[in-house]
Amino acid sequence: MHTFVRRTAALTGLTLAATTTPIPPPAEAAAATNDVLSVDFARTTGAFRGGATGTLYGFGDEGAPTQALINGAHITNTSQKAPYGTQHPSGDAIKVEDGFFHKHGKDMYIYVQDYYPDWPYHGGRRPGDSRTYRQADGTYTDTPNGVWDYLEVVEFVAEAVATTSARPRDYVFIPFNEPDGGNWYADWHGLRETFLADWKASYDMIQKVYARHGLGHARVGGPGDTRWQPERSADFLRYAKSNDVLPDVFIWHELGIDNLGTFRSHHAAYRQLEKDLGIDPIHVNITEWGMLRDMGTPGQLIQWLSIMEDLKVDGQTAYWNYAGNLSDNSARVNAANAGWWMFKWYGDLEGAQTVAVTPPALDTVDTLQGIGAVDVANKRATVLYGGGSKPVSLRLSGLKPRLFGPRVDIEVREITLSGAEGVSGTPSVVKVLDGVRLDRGTVKLDVPTYDRYAAYQVIITPEQDRALVAGGVWTASTEAEHTTLTSATVYDQDPLGGGGWKFLASGSRDVGSFNRPTSKAEWTVTVPRTGRYRFQVIGGAPGVPGRHALFVDGANPTIVQYAANLALGSHQRWQYRGSAEVTVPLTAGQHTLSLRASLDDTSMLPNADITLDKFLLTDVTDGEPTSYPASTLRFVGGAGLTYRPGARGHAEIRGAKERADAYVQAWEAGYHDLSLDYRSTGATSAKVTVNGRRVATVAAPRRGDWRSTVRVHLSQGINEVEIRSTRGILLQQVTITRVAEADTAVVTVEAEDAVRRGAVRVVQYPDASGSNASGLAGLGYVGDGAANTFEVPRGPGFDRPGHYNVTVTYANAELGGNHDYNPQVIDRRLNVTETGGGSAHAYFRYTYAWNSFLERTIPVRLSTADGPLVFGNPDAYAPDIDKISIAPVTLGAPTTVRR
Repeated sequence: MHTFVRRTAALTGLTLAATTTPIPPPAEAAAATNDVLSVDFARTTGAFRGGATGTLYGFGDEGAPTQALINGAHITNTSQKAPYGTQHPSGDAIKVEDGFFHKHGKDMYIYVQDYYPDWPYHGGRRPGDSRTYRQADGTYTDTPNGVWDYLEVVEFVAEAVATTSARPRDYVFIPFNEPDGGNWYADWHGLRETFLADWKASYDMIQKVYARHGLGHARVGGPGDTRWQPERSADFLRYAKSNDVLPDVFIWHELGIDNLGTFRSHHAAYRQLEKDLGIDPIHVNITEWGMLRDMGTPGQLIQWLSIMEDLKVDGQTAYWNYAGNLSDNSARVNAANAGWWMFKWYGDLEGAQTVAVTPPALDTVDTLQGIGAVDVANKRATVLYGGGSKPVSLRLSGLKPRLFGPRVDIEVREITLSGAEGVSGTPSVVKVLDGVRLDRGTVKLDVPTYDRYAAYQVIITPEQDRALVAGGVWTASTEAEHTTLTSATVYDQDPLGGGGWKFLASGSRDVGSFNRPTSKAEWTVTVPRTGRYRFQVIGGAPGVPGRHALFVDGANPTIVQYAANLALGSHQRWQYRGSAEVTVPLTAGQHTLSLRASLDDTSMLPNADITLDKFLLTDVTDGEPTSYPASTLRFVGGAGLTYRPGARGHAEIRGAKERADAYVQAWEAGYHDLSLDYRSTGATSAKVTVNGRRVATVAAPRRGDWRSTVRVHLSQGINEVEIRSTRGILLQQVTITRVAEADTAVVTVEAEDAVRRGAVRVVQYPDASGSNASGLAGLGYVGDGAANTFEVPRGPGFDRPGHYNVTVTYANAELGGNHDYNPQVIDRRLNVTETGGGSAHAYFRYTYAWNSFLERTIPVRLSTADGPLVFGNPDAYAPDIDKISIAPVTLGAPTTVRR
């Protein structure tokens, strides 16, 4: 529908978590207070389908979202705007297909009616014959030609896919979207025969186009109703069967809160209808599911995913806001929110068999639900769960000793709500069982639940040759409503409120009315050692950037700078939350962190009326080393986990086609040490690729246990790491460690200091605007003509040929066209050209305000030593620019040392 805290501790063995009682309660007592989730790994339910995390308009333009986000989220299906479509200014299927099909994409759906710019389509009225279309480009004249106008649209859309797509056989055409709503055929009794005839005409036209290009059968999906419509569906299937125009994919939408309870019954009714009509099962795609409250919220998402995976149907997240951010399941330009990690975990199940899961209740809204799977080839069992408010007792059975051995290792990871635009770090390990003995293939464990909106990943493997550790990096968190508040108000955020037309708050409450000079939220926390700590605020700055001040023990204030967040309507304003991060020095012991709306209790900081949801504090003194063990990696081409002696739980990668993929998170763009811990059986090497670019070949001279490290510049957010080894390695883990002191190798140029050409001019941002532009200045009117450029002369730090990352801090709030409730965002393109060399480009997504800046990294290869870099766009406006940072992709040579 186009409508509208915990501190973790390192614990092993049978102790699973720090608890308030020194002795675990009896099992009977735990069962009385806990939700029980039973998983039987011996009862398989089919091959993992993996199609539930599809998305409607989740792709904007090339690189929006970035390739790392797309690949990591494992998106297998999406619905996009058809070629020539004017419904939205971005999201044309042909333009985004390369990124979609790059790794996991399988089915590209297109809404043919998106040719029309208005919603409902064509004013909500079925077109007649009042136009003559030019098939070459879709333009038309207002004269009839004896052909139904929409059939001409269908023809040139199908022709465009057939002739310009590199993957036309992987498309699914949706001729009609929500025909039972405001789109042409709402009056079923009056327009039934018209719709059925129109379906046949459209279906036949699509087949005709594919036939003349020798493409075979074209897949068509429908009918595409707003909800499960038993009468309409029965009439449609009868007609389609008798006229040989059955859809290849049967489509309807599941929207609303109650659908979590009725979804399965709708699917059962559909399958029964097929049987009654003598129709072989047709694949189902629920091309819009969920509400605002579900997006970005892992404890909500898992409830939907569990239903669709159980039924082995595909589904696509509904389009509620704007294109290009995976339906609010990614953050900023290239970062993960908690919803993205849920998508990623789900995609990690590829190649597994799903198994029987018994939750406390089925078909009940907002309850504990889960997915279980076993990957026999890799001896890896997984449970994904969430949605309940009680602690969870997991009852795992069917872990066959001949597959897993007599003892298993278990790791439990957690993702908590971070807001639609708030950055969520790599999920932390919150529980471990190290070498626990299986009792006739069973194991039981209890896991405290942070919040009903959190979700959990449980990975079970045979015993590994590595020490399992929970909470390797110290962190603490608190809900904003649990802090000591002055001149602020706690608001309840009912998850059922407004019919689901709202974004949720962690703990179902947040802090607002933070709009007086005396407004403050104080958190007393004890840190374990003297060092540097990252303070993160999850909060909403609606429509404009804003600022707070963070005081430590009443002194030494640090400005906390927020970028703007989405603020369109009452259901989004204040609730579309992002995050802000600052690093502060702290001494060991207790401190009071005071977040304030003023520096002096008299004058408000700019746009300080920001909602507060949650605070997090993390020790980053040692660069926050974050490990991605082999048991969490994805494998391609025959690579996989091995449990040979001395390398149990390692990934064996050997041969030109074998690969392991990791998706690593960087809190900020800059240099990180990327380390591989591995064993070799002789002299060997491994190739390391980051974000599609080969960055290093690391080598071990002989048999042994090694750590090879390359210092690499990572983009803020998610970075895709691929590891290959022709001669073979046994990879234990990938570790990322921030090396901030190495950032002296980065050359940063304030845009206003660059050489300006043509109409490009300096833009000043008043301090009162709250802008996060460095120096409160930048460049505007870049592009829209070949002469309107700015130039960065070459200098020390990037004065030699090689591979570089060019990180652009930019603003883009351009909208195009009118829509009742969706912002029609335009992704602006920026070209960077090396004088005397090559060029590169990227598209830059929406930043909500012209004075609110995000960053996007463009990979470039420079071939000269002195050719200036020229930035512009001859065809349209580029984004406004705050600054440019240029960094060599790697520093120094890789190192290898014995472990």
